[in-house]
Amino acid sequence: MKKDIATPTRTQEILKKFGFRFKKSLGQNFLIDPNILANIVEAAGVREDTGVIEIGPGIGALTEQSAKQAKNVLAFEIDQRLLPILKETMEPYPHVKVVNEDVLKTDLHRYISDYFQPGQDLAVVANLPYYVTTPILMKLLEEKLPVRVMVVMMQTEVAERIAASPGSKAYGSLSIAAQYYARAETVFHVPRTVFMPQPNVDSAILRLTRRDAPPVNVTDEELFFKIVRGSFVQRRKTLLNNLSKLFEDTLTKQETAEKLQEIGIDGTRRAESLTMKEFAALTGAFHRYTGGPR
Repeated sequence: MKKDIATPTRTQEILKKFGFRFKKSLGQNFLIDPNILANIVEAAGVREDTGVIEIGPGIGALTEQSAKQAKNVLAFEIDQRLLPILKETMEPYPHVKVVNEDVLKTDLHRYISDYFQPGQDLAVVANLPYYVTTPILMKLLEEKLPVRVMVVMMQTEVAERIAASPGSKAYGSLSIAAQYYARAETVFHVPRTVFMPQPNVDSAILRLTRRDAPPVNVTDEELFFKIVRGSFVQRRKTLLNNLSKLFEDTLTKQETAEKLQEIGIDGTRRAESLTMKEFAALTGAFHRYTGGPR
């Protein structure tokens, strides 16, 4: 029986055999600790009937750990140079399918319906490329995929922002966007010493459990997210100043202040102090009077 892929020796053997060189532009950092990888799969609650979706499998270290537990695995790898490596490392796991596509340009609903069974338990389990972590996560969330949970490795700073609560420095538009679709929690931290090559940042495992419905009722989702983003455009400015700028084509600053007063939100507050419920209230108020920014 072959040793786990995710050991320093085996990883080096594989890279040497195929003459593989890391590409900084693709954010390639391979994990070399099988225990951490097994813990990631465990955090996703992967069972024998679970289908796993992975983004950026690399040489297959995490893919292998998922394949040991899951019914089937669908992995998206953008780097063509890794395909022959994955063909060899995944050879013992015929229930793993590797697709050479950019996940940001992929029709994930089509792949899910083609590869997994209707109603099958699905989990995203991935060590995301750090340079595109946020776009990938938001695509997965916004497209409302039939996925129970996402357990993903990312830069600690980004994980903290996603899981942040109102009133904290890390809390921002990304926190609200992610938590609108899912419950977010940091599961554990990963030292940079267990990567090859070692990254310059610390990593964390974030678990996003999909919500059946958003935690707030929003009259207009597009306007809700516009208001959230607009409120955080300049964090040090007051809510009134940021919203006045956002609605400058439709409302005077005085009218904006009146709308805030009507729903009982103090315009001198900063966006980081507002709860999601308060942003939903803002959306209702401004939708009612302006129909949203023009």
